Amino acid sequence: MRNIWRIWSVGMLAAMLLSGCAQTQADVPASEEENTEWVYVEKTELNDVELQDEVVALASTPAVSSMLVPVASGTLVAQNNQAQIDYSNTADGYVMVRYTASTTKRLKVQVKGPTTTYTYNITPGDTWTTFPLSDGNGTYQVVVYENTSGSKYATVLSQSVSVTLKDEFAPFLRPNQYVDYEHAVKTVAKAKELTAGKTETLDKVAAVYDFVIQNITYDKQLAATVQSGYLPVLDSVLEKKTGICFDYAALMTGMLRSQGVPCKLVVGYAGTAYHAWISVWSEKDGWIDGVVYFDGTSWQRMDPTFAANGKQSSEIMRYIGDGSNYTVKYLY
Repeated sequence: MRNIWRIWSVGMLAAMLLSGCAQTQADVPASEEENTEWVYVEKTELNDVELQDEVVALASTPAVSSMLVPVASGTLVAQNNQAQIDYSNTADGYVMVRYTASTTKRLKVQVKGPTTTYTYNITPGDTWTTFPLSDGNGTYQVVVYENTSGSKYATVLSQSVSVTLKDEFAPFLRPNQYVDYEHAVKTVAKAKELTAGKTETLDKVAAVYDFVIQNITYDKQLAATVQSGYLPVLDSVLEKKTGICFDYAALMTGMLRSQGVPCKLVVGYAGTAYHAWISVWSEKDGWIDGVVYFDGTSWQRMDPTFAANGKQSSEIMRYIGDGSNYTVKYLY
Protein backbone atom coordinates (compact mmCIF):
# COMPACT_ATOMS: atom_id res chain seq x y z
CA MET A 1 0.00 0.00 0.00
CA ARG A 2 3.08 2.25 0.03
CA ASN A 3 3.37 2.00 -3.74
CA ILE A 4 3.12 5.08 -5.92
CA TRP A 5 -0.50 5.25 -6.98
CA ARG A 6 -1.33 5.47 -10.64
CA ILE A 7 -4.12 7.74 -11.78
CA TRP A 8 -7.18 6.01 -13.18
CA SER A 9 -9.88 7.90 -14.97
CA VAL A 10 -13.33 8.39 -13.48
CA GLY A 11 -14.65 6.45 -16.45
CA MET A 12 -12.57 3.42 -15.56
CA LEU A 13 -13.78 3.62 -11.96
CA ALA A 14 -17.39 3.71 -13.11
CA ALA A 15 -16.82 0.72 -15.38
CA MET A 16 -15.28 -1.23 -12.52
CA LEU A 17 -18.16 -0.46 -10.21
CA LEU A 18 -20.78 -1.36 -12.75
CA SER A 19 -19.13 -4.73 -13.30
CA GLY A 20 -20.34 -5.82 -9.86
CA CYS A 21 -23.65 -7.39 -9.04
CA ALA A 22 -26.23 -4.73 -8.33
CA GLN A 23 -29.15 -6.98 -7.50
CA THR A 24 -31.21 -6.31 -4.41
CA GLN A 25 -31.30 -8.88 -1.60
CA ALA A 26 -34.72 -9.63 -0.24
CA ASP A 27 -35.08 -9.51 3.52
CA VAL A 28 -35.88 -12.86 5.01
CA PRO A 29 -37.24 -14.65 9.33
CA ALA A 30 -35.57 -15.37 16.71
CA SER A 31 -37.20 -14.81 21.26
CA GLU A 32 -36.26 -17.41 23.81
CA GLU A 33 -38.08 -19.50 26.35
CA GLU A 34 -36.18 -19.99 29.58
CA ASN A 35 -35.31 -23.66 29.11
CA THR A 36 -32.60 -25.70 30.75
CA GLU A 37 -33.49 -28.98 29.09
CA TRP A 38 -34.12 -30.23 25.59
CA VAL A 39 -37.17 -28.68 24.02
CA TYR A 40 -39.08 -30.91 21.63
CA VAL A 41 -40.96 -29.02 18.98
CA GLU A 42 -43.15 -30.83 16.49
CA LYS A 43 -43.30 -29.70 12.89
CA THR A 44 -45.64 -26.73 12.65
CA GLU A 45 -47.93 -26.55 9.66
CA LEU A 46 -47.99 -22.93 8.56
CA ASN A 47 -48.84 -21.19 5.35
CA ASP A 48 -46.04 -21.20 2.84
CA VAL A 49 -43.66 -18.27 2.89
CA GLU A 50 -41.77 -17.03 -0.12
CA LEU A 51 -38.00 -16.75 0.28
CA GLN A 52 -35.55 -15.29 -2.17
CA ASP A 53 -32.06 -16.62 -2.80
CA GLU A 54 -29.11 -14.77 -1.34
CA VAL A 55 -27.29 -12.48 -3.76
CA VAL A 56 -23.53 -12.97 -4.04
CA ALA A 57 -21.36 -9.90 -3.44
CA LEU A 58 -19.35 -9.48 -6.64
CA ALA A 59 -18.13 -5.90 -6.99
CA SER A 60 -14.61 -6.04 -8.37
CA THR A 61 -13.66 -2.37 -8.10
CA PRO A 62 -15.01 0.63 -6.07
CA ALA A 63 -5.57 -11.50 20.97
CA VAL A 64 -6.92 -14.83 21.58
CA SER A 65 -4.55 -17.64 22.61
CA SER A 66 -6.57 -20.23 20.71
CA MET A 67 -9.38 -20.22 18.18
CA LEU A 68 -12.84 -19.58 19.55
CA VAL A 69 -14.47 -22.63 18.00
CA PRO A 70 -18.28 -22.83 18.17
CA VAL A 71 -19.75 -25.87 19.91
CA ALA A 72 -23.24 -27.32 20.07
CA SER A 73 -23.33 -27.64 23.86
CA GLY A 74 -26.75 -29.28 24.04
CA THR A 75 -27.92 -27.21 27.02
CA LEU A 76 -30.67 -25.39 25.15
CA VAL A 77 -31.95 -27.19 22.07
CA ALA A 78 -35.14 -27.09 20.03
CA GLN A 79 -35.64 -30.18 17.91
CA ASN A 80 -38.05 -32.45 16.12
CA ASN A 81 -37.58 -35.44 13.85
CA GLN A 82 -36.23 -33.25 11.07
CA ALA A 83 -34.00 -30.53 12.49
CA GLN A 84 -32.24 -29.18 15.58
CA ILE A 85 -31.47 -25.64 16.76
CA ASP A 86 -28.82 -25.35 19.48
CA TYR A 87 -29.04 -21.97 21.22
CA SER A 88 -26.87 -22.83 24.23
CA ASN A 89 -24.22 -20.20 23.43
CA THR A 90 -26.11 -17.07 22.47
CA ALA A 91 -24.00 -15.06 24.95
CA ASP A 92 -21.02 -15.90 22.74
CA GLY A 93 -22.81 -14.52 19.71
CA TYR A 94 -24.00 -17.56 17.77
CA VAL A 95 -26.59 -20.29 17.26
CA MET A 96 -26.09 -23.62 15.49
CA VAL A 97 -28.46 -25.55 13.24
CA ARG A 98 -28.49 -28.95 11.57
CA TYR A 99 -31.06 -30.75 9.43
CA THR A 100 -30.97 -34.39 10.48
CA ALA A 101 -33.64 -35.87 8.21
CA SER A 102 -32.92 -37.10 4.72
CA THR A 103 -34.22 -34.85 1.98
CA THR A 104 -33.46 -33.71 -1.55
CA LYS A 105 -35.34 -30.45 -1.08
CA ARG A 106 -33.67 -27.08 -0.66
CA LEU A 107 -33.28 -25.92 2.92
CA LYS A 108 -32.89 -22.45 4.41
CA VAL A 109 -32.36 -20.93 7.83
CA GLN A 110 -33.54 -17.48 8.84
CA VAL A 111 -31.99 -15.60 11.76
CA LYS A 112 -34.22 -12.62 12.41
CA GLY A 113 -32.67 -10.12 14.83
CA PRO A 114 -34.01 -6.92 16.38
CA THR A 115 -33.31 -4.92 13.22
CA THR A 116 -32.15 -7.25 10.42
CA THR A 117 -33.22 -10.58 8.97
CA TYR A 118 -30.54 -12.92 7.60
CA THR A 119 -31.23 -15.88 5.29
CA TYR A 120 -28.82 -18.78 4.76
CA ASN A 121 -28.74 -22.03 2.82
CA ILE A 122 -27.99 -25.31 4.61
CA THR A 123 -27.64 -28.94 3.56
CA PRO A 124 -28.93 -32.03 5.37
CA GLY A 125 -26.56 -34.14 7.47
CA ASP A 126 -24.99 -34.52 10.89
CA THR A 127 -22.81 -31.40 10.62
CA TRP A 128 -23.75 -28.32 12.64
CA THR A 129 -23.72 -24.95 10.86
CA THR A 130 -22.95 -21.77 12.82
CA PHE A 131 -24.82 -18.50 12.38
CA PRO A 132 -23.81 -15.19 14.05
CA LEU A 133 -26.13 -13.03 16.12
CA SER A 134 -24.94 -9.89 14.37
CA ASP A 135 -27.66 -7.56 15.67
CA GLY A 136 -26.31 -7.60 19.22
CA ASN A 137 -28.57 -7.85 22.25
CA GLY A 138 -32.28 -8.42 21.84
CA THR A 139 -34.85 -10.94 20.68
CA TYR A 140 -34.14 -13.21 17.73
CA GLN A 141 -36.15 -15.85 15.92
CA VAL A 142 -34.36 -18.79 14.31
CA VAL A 143 -36.40 -20.67 11.70
CA VAL A 144 -35.58 -23.72 9.58
CA TYR A 145 -37.41 -23.91 6.24
CA GLU A 146 -37.91 -26.62 3.65
CA ASN A 147 -38.73 -25.87 0.02
CA THR A 148 -42.22 -26.86 -1.12
CA SER A 149 -42.23 -25.52 -4.70
CA GLY A 150 -40.58 -22.72 -6.61
CA SER A 151 -39.65 -20.05 -4.06
CA LYS A 152 -42.21 -21.30 -1.52
CA TYR A 153 -40.93 -22.67 1.81
CA ALA A 154 -42.67 -24.27 4.79
CA THR A 155 -41.57 -23.98 8.41
CA VAL A 156 -39.88 -27.09 9.78
CA LEU A 157 -38.71 -25.78 13.15
CA SER A 158 -38.69 -22.40 14.90
CA GLN A 159 -37.19 -21.10 18.14
CA SER A 160 -37.30 -17.70 19.80
CA VAL A 161 -34.14 -16.59 21.61
CA SER A 162 -33.45 -13.72 24.03
CA VAL A 163 -29.82 -12.68 23.57
CA THR A 164 -27.50 -10.88 25.98
CA LEU A 165 -23.96 -10.96 24.61
CA LYS A 166 -20.91 -11.29 26.86
CA ASP A 167 -19.48 -8.38 24.90
CA GLU A 168 -20.06 -6.62 21.58
CA PHE A 169 -17.23 -8.54 19.91
CA ALA A 170 -18.67 -12.02 20.45
CA PRO A 171 -20.29 -12.42 17.00
CA PHE A 172 -17.21 -11.03 15.24
CA LEU A 173 -14.43 -13.22 16.62
CA ARG A 174 -15.72 -16.72 15.96
CA PRO A 175 -16.02 -18.76 12.76
CA ASN A 176 -19.41 -18.96 11.07
CA GLN A 177 -20.85 -20.16 7.77
CA TYR A 178 -19.47 -17.19 5.83
CA VAL A 179 -16.15 -16.88 7.69
CA ASP A 180 -15.21 -20.51 8.24
CA TYR A 181 -11.63 -20.26 9.49
CA GLU A 182 -12.21 -23.23 11.80
CA HIS A 183 -11.58 -25.50 8.80
CA ALA A 184 -8.93 -23.30 7.15
CA VAL A 185 -5.64 -24.55 8.60
CA LYS A 186 -3.45 -22.87 5.96
CA THR A 187 -5.24 -19.55 6.32
CA VAL A 188 -4.78 -19.51 10.08
CA ALA A 189 -1.11 -20.48 9.72
CA LYS A 190 -0.50 -17.67 7.21
CA ALA A 191 -2.24 -15.16 9.48
CA LYS A 192 -0.07 -16.26 12.39
CA GLU A 193 3.03 -15.85 10.21
CA LEU A 194 2.00 -12.40 8.99
CA THR A 195 1.24 -11.07 12.46
CA ALA A 196 4.17 -12.68 14.30
CA GLY A 197 5.80 -10.24 16.70
CA LYS A 198 3.08 -7.61 16.22
CA THR A 199 1.22 -6.49 19.33
CA GLU A 200 -0.74 -3.51 18.01
CA THR A 201 -4.08 -4.37 16.42
CA LEU A 202 -3.65 -2.04 13.45
CA ASP A 203 -0.18 -3.44 12.75
CA LYS A 204 -1.81 -6.85 12.40
CA VAL A 205 -4.49 -5.38 10.14
CA ALA A 206 -1.83 -3.71 7.97
CA ALA A 207 0.12 -6.96 7.58
CA VAL A 208 -2.95 -8.96 6.56
CA TYR A 209 -4.29 -6.19 4.31
CA ASP A 210 -0.98 -5.76 2.48
CA PHE A 211 -0.70 -9.49 1.91
CA VAL A 212 -4.22 -9.85 0.53
CA ILE A 213 -4.18 -6.90 -1.87
CA GLN A 214 -0.71 -7.78 -3.14
CA ASN A 215 -1.32 -11.52 -3.62
CA ILE A 216 -5.01 -12.05 -4.45
CA THR A 217 -6.40 -11.11 -7.87
CA TYR A 218 -10.03 -10.66 -8.87
CA ASP A 219 -11.63 -13.69 -10.54
CA LYS A 220 -13.75 -12.26 -13.34
CA GLN A 221 -14.74 -15.70 -14.60
CA LEU A 222 -16.06 -16.73 -11.19
CA ALA A 223 -17.91 -13.43 -10.89
CA ALA A 224 -19.62 -14.09 -14.20
CA THR A 225 -20.71 -17.63 -13.31
CA VAL A 226 -21.15 -17.73 -9.52
CA GLN A 227 -24.51 -18.96 -8.26
CA SER A 228 -26.61 -17.97 -5.27
CA GLY A 229 -25.48 -19.80 -2.15
CA TYR A 230 -21.77 -19.41 -2.92
CA LEU A 231 -19.61 -19.66 0.20
CA PRO A 232 -15.94 -18.65 0.41
CA VAL A 233 -13.54 -21.54 1.15
CA LEU A 234 -10.64 -19.68 2.73
CA ASP A 235 -7.83 -22.17 2.10
CA SER A 236 -8.91 -22.49 -1.53
CA VAL A 237 -8.81 -18.71 -2.01
CA LEU A 238 -5.38 -18.61 -0.40
CA GLU A 239 -4.08 -21.43 -2.59
CA LYS A 240 -5.57 -20.18 -5.88
CA LYS A 241 -4.72 -16.56 -5.06
CA THR A 242 -7.90 -15.43 -6.75
CA GLY A 243 -11.49 -14.71 -5.80
CA ILE A 244 -14.45 -12.34 -5.87
CA CYS A 245 -14.91 -9.55 -3.33
CA PHE A 246 -16.77 -11.91 -1.01
CA ASP A 247 -13.61 -14.06 -0.95
CA TYR A 248 -11.31 -11.10 -0.27
CA ALA A 249 -13.39 -9.92 2.66
CA ALA A 250 -13.95 -13.40 4.10
CA LEU A 251 -10.23 -14.24 3.85
CA MET A 252 -9.19 -11.05 5.66
CA THR A 253 -11.92 -11.49 8.27
CA GLY A 254 -10.92 -15.09 8.95
CA MET A 255 -7.23 -14.21 9.20
CA LEU A 256 -7.84 -11.35 11.61
CA ARG A 257 -10.37 -13.17 13.80
CA SER A 258 -8.03 -16.15 14.10
CA GLN A 259 -5.45 -13.76 15.60
CA GLY A 260 -7.86 -12.22 18.08
CA VAL A 261 -8.80 -9.09 16.12
CA PRO A 262 -12.56 -8.37 16.11
CA CYS A 263 -13.59 -8.02 12.48
CA LYS A 264 -16.91 -7.67 10.68
CA LEU A 265 -17.50 -9.02 7.20
CA VAL A 266 -19.74 -6.32 5.76
CA VAL A 267 -22.04 -6.84 2.77
CA GLY A 268 -23.86 -4.02 1.07
CA TYR A 269 -23.47 -1.61 -1.81
CA ALA A 270 -20.52 0.30 -3.21
CA GLY A 271 -22.40 2.76 -5.36
CA THR A 272 -24.90 0.48 -7.10
CA ALA A 273 -22.71 -2.64 -7.05
CA TYR A 274 -23.37 -5.38 -4.52
CA HIS A 275 -20.15 -5.70 -2.61
CA ALA A 276 -18.30 -6.98 0.49
CA TRP A 277 -15.64 -5.33 2.65
CA ILE A 278 -14.48 -5.35 6.27
CA SER A 279 -14.64 -3.31 9.47
CA VAL A 280 -12.11 -3.81 12.28
CA TRP A 281 -11.83 -2.84 15.94
CA SER A 282 -8.78 -1.49 17.73
CA GLU A 283 -8.14 -0.52 21.33
CA LYS A 284 -7.23 3.01 20.24
CA ASP A 285 -9.98 3.81 17.76
CA GLY A 286 -12.82 1.40 18.58
CA TRP A 287 -14.74 0.17 15.56
CA ILE A 288 -13.31 1.62 12.37
CA ASP A 289 -16.54 1.36 10.46
CA GLY A 290 -16.85 1.07 6.75
CA VAL A 291 -13.47 -0.13 5.60
CA VAL A 292 -9.97 1.02 6.44
CA TYR A 293 -6.59 1.34 4.79
CA PHE A 294 -3.35 2.95 5.91
CA ASP A 295 -2.19 5.81 3.70
CA GLY A 296 1.23 6.09 5.37
CA THR A 297 0.06 8.67 7.88
CA SER A 298 -3.36 7.70 9.19
CA TRP A 299 -6.02 5.00 8.94
CA GLN A 300 -8.65 5.64 6.34
CA ARG A 301 -11.31 3.50 4.75
CA MET A 302 -10.07 0.24 3.32
CA ASP A 303 -11.58 -1.92 0.63
CA PRO A 304 -9.35 -4.91 -0.15
CA THR A 305 -11.06 -5.71 -3.45
CA PHE A 306 -11.05 -2.22 -4.92
CA ALA A 307 -7.53 -1.51 -3.67
CA ALA A 308 -6.18 -4.73 -5.20
CA ASN A 309 -7.88 -4.24 -8.57
CA GLY A 310 -7.23 -0.52 -8.74
CA LYS A 311 -3.54 -1.04 -7.94
CA GLN A 312 -4.21 1.62 -5.28
CA SER A 313 -4.65 4.37 -7.86
CA SER A 314 -5.44 7.77 -6.42
CA GLU A 315 -8.90 7.77 -8.00
CA ILE A 316 -9.80 4.40 -6.51
CA MET A 317 -8.44 5.34 -3.10
CA ARG A 318 -10.43 8.59 -3.09
CA TYR A 319 -13.55 6.57 -3.86
CA ILE A 320 -12.77 4.13 -1.07
CA GLY A 321 -12.11 6.99 1.33
CA ASP A 322 -15.55 8.49 0.80
CA GLY A 323 -17.95 6.77 3.19
CA SER A 324 -20.99 8.07 1.30
CA ASN A 325 -20.17 5.57 -1.47
CA TYR A 326 -20.89 2.62 0.86
CA THR A 327 -24.22 1.37 2.18
CA VAL A 328 -24.20 -1.41 4.79
CA LYS A 329 -26.84 -4.12 4.48
CA TYR A 330 -25.58 -7.14 6.43
CA LEU A 331 -22.87 -7.95 8.98
CA TYR A 332 -21.43 -11.47 9.30
